[in-house]
Amino acid sequence: MRQSHAMPERRQGSLARPGCQLYYEVSGRGQPIIFAHGLGGNHASWWQQVAALAPHYTCVTFAHRGFQPSSMVAGGPDPADFADDLAALIEHLRLPEVAIVAQSMGGWTALEYALRQTGRLRALLLAATTGSIDPARLREPERSRLDSWQRASEAARHEQARRGIHVACGERMASEQPALHLLYRHIDDSNSGLDKEALRRRLVAARTRRPEELAMLDCPVLLISGEEDIVMPPFAADALAAVLPRAAVAHIPAAGHSAYFERAPIFNRLLQDFLERCGLGPAAGASIAREI
Repeated sequence: MRQSHAMPERRQGSLARPGCQLYYEVSGRGQPIIFAHGLGGNHASWWQQVAALAPHYTCVTFAHRGFQPSSMVAGGPDPADFADDLAALIEHLRLPEVAIVAQSMGGWTALEYALRQTGRLRALLLAATTGSIDPARLREPERSRLDSWQRASEAARHEQARRGIHVACGERMASEQPALHLLYRHIDDSNSGLDKEALRRRLVAARTRRPEELAMLDCPVLLISGEEDIVMPPFAADALAAVLPRAAVAHIPAAGHSAYFERAPIFNRLLQDFLERCGLGPAAGASIAREI
């Protein structure tokens, strides 16, 4: 007889915010982890992380304002509102302390929240993102590599777009895992009504911080990059880690911009090992689970 296993608890909710309703899901019990998605995703992008971690952690996923199933925003979302939305969600869920996992666009959300130094942030994972840090201000030798990387990546993005490959997935995911590539496109298509190019321009304009400002972060930070990323320079992770007081870097081989999606087992293992090194293993969240 097949043994039955209870599925982790899951609940959905909506938080009223200025100009929008913010959709969120809470799965599992234990130490809270909040996942902030990228421009091509929403709360559902983290399905592989939630499935792996919810038996031991409280996994909180949400859709940024303007991303389905959160409500549309008049004039399109402003990245300046993202950190306030995250802070309000943490307060709404009465989370005393959290770990945050952010990918690409989610890095703007997570970094701006982290720099507030609220005391609630216990650990931060930044995947394929510099967030609001200006890449042009990276240290050497990484700064000198930017121009050649940008020329090569722009050519690759144009070629992949011509062939119907989503640039956030990359050629390897499209050829080796076509079903996964298709699923990513389906999630991205759920936000087809959003002017992503306008939002992308706002994100670029919001890159105003110097890398040295990260020195004020007082929590451990793990930076993850895909070695074949053509959206965000993988070597930027090393440059950011150099100014962070408590940082580690992991480069995932044979992975593009969305390593959490493309190489989930590797990404999840890195995440779980990082949480445990930070003292946030499953047992550490037992007392918190009783409070939320």
